[in-house]
Amino acid sequence: MKPDSAKSKGGPTANPTLRSRLMRLVLIPLSVILLIDIAGSYFVVRHVANSVYDIELNEIARELLLHVTHDGREFGFNLSAEAERTLFLDEEDDVFYLITTDDGDILAGDPTLPARKKRRNGSETAYYDDVFDGKPVRIALLHSQPLVHPASEPVTIQVAETQGKRDRYMRTLLLQVILPQVLLILIAGVLIWRGVAQGLAPLRKLQHEVGMRSHLDLSPIHATDVPGEVEPLVGAVNDLMTRVDAVLGFQERFIADTAHQLRTPVAGLKAHLELALRETDFTQVQRALGHLYTSAERLSRLVSQLLSLARNEPHNVVANFQPFDLNQVALRATQDWVPHAYKKDIDLGFEASEKPVQLNGEAVRVTEMINNLVDNAIRYTPSGGHVTVRILQDEESAHLIVSDDGPRIPVEERQRIFERFHRLLGTHEEGSGLGLAIVHEIATLHNAAIALEDDTDGVGNTFTVSFPIPHAEQHQA
Repeated sequence: MKPDSAKSKGGPTANPTLRSRLMRLVLIPLSVILLIDIAGSYFVVRHVANSVYDIELNEIARELLLHVTHDGREFGFNLSAEAERTLFLDEEDDVFYLITTDDGDILAGDPTLPARKKRRNGSETAYYDDVFDGKPVRIALLHSQPLVHPASEPVTIQVAETQGKRDRYMRTLLLQVILPQVLLILIAGVLIWRGVAQGLAPLRKLQHEVGMRSHLDLSPIHATDVPGEVEPLVGAVNDLMTRVDAVLGFQERFIADTAHQLRTPVAGLKAHLELALRETDFTQVQRALGHLYTSAERLSRLVSQLLSLARNEPHNVVANFQPFDLNQVALRATQDWVPHAYKKDIDLGFEASEKPVQLNGEAVRVTEMINNLVDNAIRYTPSGGHVTVRILQDEESAHLIVSDDGPRIPVEERQRIFERFHRLLGTHEEGSGLGLAIVHEIATLHNAAIALEDDTDGVGNTFTVSFPIPHAEQHQA
């Protein structure tokens, strides 16, 4: 019981809400974009900081180049100690330099600086990162001829600077770039949260409306201002409620009709049983038992037809259509009624179609339909009459035709004859009025049409059930 209650209260096993899903779908991509932007901003800011401070290193390198001398035989360097302190004065970073010839001779500077990288051709200054004395440094490398006369071979000047002010400048720029973006993401999250809450308000209203409904209220839901994506769901729920209402309505009618129809035969059974119990004459007891058997047989037929009617109600049927030959089904059903027709001295005939009549449907239900039509025809056809079952086929339909010699059904009654428990006045045959109602339900299930007309010979009636013929591609499937 505890896991179920926890789940119903939205515990750990509950499905995530639509709001949380939307927030994740929006904020996670935004966060990923922010991280990518931060990484990109870092490289951009690093480039900007290096560009700014590399200019100073280049100026120092070119200033040192001005103090390189050459007397025609060897190089010299004439920068005074005071000028050197002024040139390399920096309150935040340490600056080091090294001047060498192409032969590797050191003219001035710190000989412990890292070995120079592969230099570029020409007089452009190259820049790279390295480590000196355990600290990361930025090095400017200038390979150029000194400004002396006569011209001499080029020298290499390396100026290294620790990266304190560069890092501080980069942090400042990053904060200036990233903070607004983070704030923008936070503001967007809040706005999205509020927007989603307002967007889901109609759904909460719909939930409240459905939750407050009685289980007996199956009227359509009138939802207003719901999102367009929810309208099909509301329509599907309304359609479901309509179908449930139809099923419940059928069940109520079925229960009411069953109670009404069973009352009379059950009362008859009870009366015959009481009469048999009071009789002492064996002959009278046998007669009462005969009446009791007849009443029980009628009751059994009524119950069977009631169950058949419920089973063939379109709202309760899950159709399982399969191909079948209407000729064969109708022939077997007609043959089963030959003994009954023989007892009433009725000529029961069958006329098949020249070719097989292939239909899609449930052969068992169609057999039940034919049984009810033939039973109805034999029941109301007088002794010596004719009942004929025919199968015809044209380009669009297959026709099941049952003709009898019974009393002519008036035109005004031909629609009502298929209603439940409806019987024509003046008929002396016993029946429940359910046989043709069952026929109508099975025909509806198979999308078939029923027509009732006078028989072609002018005596009796003709029932025609027209089934749609499947297309050729359905046969192939």
